[in-house]
Amino acid sequence: MTTPPQEIHAVDLFCGIGGLTHGLQLAGIEVRAGFDNDPTCQHAFEANNDGAKFVCKDVCELAFDDDIAPHYGTDAVRALVGCAPCQPFSAHNRRRSQSDEDCSLVGEFARLVKEGTPDFVTMENVPGLAKHSVFQDFIDVLDALDYDVTHEIVSCEEFGVPQRRRRLVLLASKLEPVSLSEHEESPPTVGDCIRSLQPIKAGVGCENDPAHAAMPLSQTNHKRIAQSKPGGTWKDWPDDLVNECHRSAHYPAPYGRMSWDALAPTITTQFCYYSTGRFGHPEQNRAISVREGAILQTFPDDYVLFEEGKPWTIRDLARQVGNAVPVELAKAIGKAFREVAA
Repeated sequence: MTTPPQEIHAVDLFCGIGGLTHGLQLAGIEVRAGFDNDPTCQHAFEANNDGAKFVCKDVCELAFDDDIAPHYGTDAVRALVGCAPCQPFSAHNRRRSQSDEDCSLVGEFARLVKEGTPDFVTMENVPGLAKHSVFQDFIDVLDALDYDVTHEIVSCEEFGVPQRRRRLVLLASKLEPVSLSEHEESPPTVGDCIRSLQPIKAGVGCENDPAHAAMPLSQTNHKRIAQSKPGGTWKDWPDDLVNECHRSAHYPAPYGRMSWDALAPTITTQFCYYSTGRFGHPEQNRAISVREGAILQTFPDDYVLFEEGKPWTIRDLARQVGNAVPVELAKAIGKAFREVAA
């Protein structure tokens, strides 16, 4: 008689709107709770992730036995997962000190692992974290607790994420060695993901899906995006639309358009702005919408992003979507855990 696989129960730290949680659930892991100090994430987290409770509490205030342990089942394999805020370790913040308060959140994650010694641990973050002492300190804690630890910088398109996005993924196991193994030879393109969405204009949302809404553009930026080519740069514009700051920066990424047959750029918290990266729609004269950004983060196209009747802004939803772990990457992490617990 075949022994059924062990149940895995997970708790998600820094859960946001649930990208990591949703991917783990798709892989067959029961995420019991998510902790975050941003109450505006609660509705999206709970509306899309059955059985997962959102707890609005700062990770620094958590104790494993009091706050986390009660969410695990008695006989289940326990996983503690999370993606600490990545801004201190981003390439855009090289000048920020490692003493920044946010850096301590990785240390708080390590503290909770030390207090509870869950069976599985995973942390996803920007590649720059690997160069910081807080990451080595985290690994030292895991080593001292006899975890089998692997960590690598992965290209997310290898796991079905339609972005040029590199992330640091750490996996630790008290059971057997665990590692990412599933790779996608032909990741979906921008066209595969968002070409079928209803056309909209800048500053106007879709009646059938209010989250399919794009930021308004200034008159000058309307002219600029009209002159922008898919995959091109501001160098395609006529001279009267180019500011001196563009020429002096020697940085072509702002004001770019995506291409239907290519990967998207990394979806950041500012993907709703045409001026902050290659976030122009491939054909329509606007930046991509919140819904398009969420789909490129591999959220399902019906993922609930806000509570009906409550105020929200495109900027705030884009921040939440951009901060999320891509769902398909999270699903690959969940599958890796499932293989070990089978």
